[in-house]
Amino acid sequence: MEKLVRGFLKFRGEVFGKKKALFTRLSQSQAPRALFITCSDSRVDPTLLTQTDPGELFILRNAGNIVPPYGSMQGGTTATIEYAVAVLQVPHIIVCGHTDCGVMKALLNPEEVQNLLAVKEWVGQVETTRRLMRELYTDIKGNDRLIKTIQENVRVQLEHLRTHPAVALQLRKGNVELHGWVYSISTGDVWVYDFNSQEFVSLYEQAASRLMYADQL
Repeated sequence: MEKLVRGFLKFRGEVFGKKKALFTRLSQSQAPRALFITCSDSRVDPTLLTQTDPGELFILRNAGNIVPPYGSMQGGTTATIEYAVAVLQVPHIIVCGHTDCGVMKALLNPEEVQNLLAVKEWVGQVETTRRLMRELYTDIKGNDRLIKTIQENVRVQLEHLRTHPAVALQLRKGNVELHGWVYSISTGDVWVYDFNSQEFVSLYEQAASRLMYADQL
């Protein structure tokens, strides 16, 4: 706890003053660039990953970056999505999974959470992911199976987002875009879901190629 307190003292004494204009503006309103839905895992830091300042990301975190289908479990997740889209009018929604995800491990090995009743119930929200893995990817084993599960789970949550009325309305109006990411903790890369090829590709390589092409124009 002492480390956290020292961190706050450094923030208050060194950081806050340097960004006082930013915090003054943010004290009046916010206009985030994206709703960033990710896991509660301590190894995932959305602002570090995207190098964003306070006010740029509206962050929703829960175990497994799960988006329950609308109506199945009304609560904080549903309310956060609705507020971000209907009130803050975020133009982008990112669902970001990550490697070595404990919830996805529990999905593949349910006996590990048999005595964790709340976790067991929460994992039940990704039943679609479990069935996809059971029916479509029987030949994949080990860590490759875990990676595929993490990727498929992101795809499923993107589909669940479409069931939320506020999201569906803004998608129909063309006011919001959905993005699927998987963050690799060990390499620092992000695999982004390509809706055209229906595959995950390196965001680093994709962005580098796009910027190189733009420089040539």
